[in-house]
Amino acid sequence: MARVNGIDPNDADPRLQAVFEAQVEAWGAPLAPYLVYARRPGVFLAVRAMWDALDASGLIDGPLKALVCRRVASLNGCPF
Repeated sequence: MARVNGIDPNDADPRLQAVFEAQVEAWGAPLAPYLVYARRPGVFLAVRAMWDALDASGLIDGPLKALVCRRVASLNGCPF
């Protein structure tokens, strides 16, 4: 159980809606960490900017990013 509850995505800042919609399309639901980040839209946007910058840099290719995400999910007990 999370120590900090996330927001209801329907109540999210309008600037965040596109990210939640993309997550629903890709994963079936918004990702829990982003629901927590959305409690503070500035933090949410900063996290998204970090991932966008990493994607744009080309430093981490798609397959490696997928492996890292799966490993972190496994460490966190997520059934990804």
